[in-house]
Amino acid sequence: MSTTLPEQFADLAPLADWSLPTMAERSARRSASSMEDLQGFYDAMLPRLEEILAYLSGLPTSDQNPENQNLLDLTKSLAEVSPAVELFFEPTVSYGYDVHRFSADPE
Repeated sequence: MSTTLPEQFADLAPLADWSLPTMAERSARRSASSMEDLQGFYDAMLPRLEEILAYLSGLPTSDQNPENQNLLDLTKSLAEVSPAVELFFEPTVSYGYDVHRFSADPE
């Protein structure tokens, strides 16, 4: 998987391993991470969020550029991590859905 990002977001490249394509992968990564790792990711991404969203909103929905998809997936990971940092103060979501029950195969 390519983990390159659009040029103006190249400074976020060290976070590219958070660019995960599925909700199940993002949830698993969050729940397996330490709060220190989650906080570091959150602190690096949040200040750039407005710029990222402005960039992504200017793209056609049919965009197939892998760099743009990586940035979108990175942003989705921020959405996954944010509740843990802002509300629960732990990697798992209290009283939440067990992330291990997510499946990529529809039943």
